[in-house]
Amino acid sequence: MRTRVLALSAVVALLASCSSATASSSSSSPDDEKTQHLDVVLDWTPNANHSGLYIAQARGYLADAGLDVTIVEPGETSGSQLVAAGKADFAYTVAESLVPARDQGADLVSVATVIEHNTSSLIAMRSSGITRPRDLAGHSYGTYGSELEEALIKKLVACDGGDPSAVTFAPLASDDFRIGLTQHQFDTAWVFDAWDTIRLRDVDGLDVTTIPFIDHTDCIPDWYTPLIATSRSHLDEDPAMVRAFLAAVAHGYRDAMTDPSAAVQALHAASPELDTDLLTRSADYLATRYASSPEAWGHQSSSVWTDFVTFLQDNDLADDDLDVAAAWTDDYLP
Repeated sequence: MRTRVLALSAVVALLASCSSATASSSSSSPDDEKTQHLDVVLDWTPNANHSGLYIAQARGYLADAGLDVTIVEPGETSGSQLVAAGKADFAYTVAESLVPARDQGADLVSVATVIEHNTSSLIAMRSSGITRPRDLAGHSYGTYGSELEEALIKKLVACDGGDPSAVTFAPLASDDFRIGLTQHQFDTAWVFDAWDTIRLRDVDGLDVTTIPFIDHTDCIPDWYTPLIATSRSHLDEDPAMVRAFLAAVAHGYRDAMTDPSAAVQALHAASPELDTDLLTRSADYLATRYASSPEAWGHQSSSVWTDFVTFLQDNDLADDDLDVAAAWTDDYLP
């Protein structure tokens, strides 16, 4: 979730400092000249959103494609920044970070959406009485401080006939929503249903309600979160590598859709500390949501991108002359 905070100055600084960097994708030694080494940076610690990548790694789909992939967890520098600077090859990121990064000159292109529709929600304790957007008036929202959050919350409340000025924005002290909700640090927060809601409601047993963003697309846009991005230079200079990587990962996500236990096994083997119950529930939840069918995984819609960028532009969060078509492509998917 920290990727929602649009730290654009960091992108600009990194691009300036690494302007001469070269991409990490390269042929290996003559003894293994058919293997390409790639770095793929996650957007968060390993979770079910990343299942296709881990399955592709565990089942040898990446190796069969001639790819030696290192999966990297994000640090102070995000995957998007590393890809834009030529220090990584692919990154899991979100549309709300990719668009402003492109505004600042970052060489980033979305090449696949991980989940077909937004699975974000606002979550609240049932005792708060928050069941619909207008109920947020008179309550506090736990915020990371991004302008997009404020624009979305105010739009949702106003569309539902509420008073957006009556919503209080309380800075989040941590990512532990259980503590924040039960200790009344805030009344509601933005979460991902596939992980946060399942953990709080089904694993921790909290009596919570949610307001799914996807139920309010008459008011706010749908958008891709997360997605997989690479650089335009990779697309232009090594399209075969991009296609091979996406074919292997798509194979992994198709497996995750038809056999959620494969996702659990691959992720748990890579990160034994993951809670098996949470992981199993999350994998089951996403199996029917990655795409409308296994063959459709990764494909993006022009209207989804246009509607989302228009929302950003209407709220002064993106340049009016942003080239939406250049921000994404499906041309390299299997």
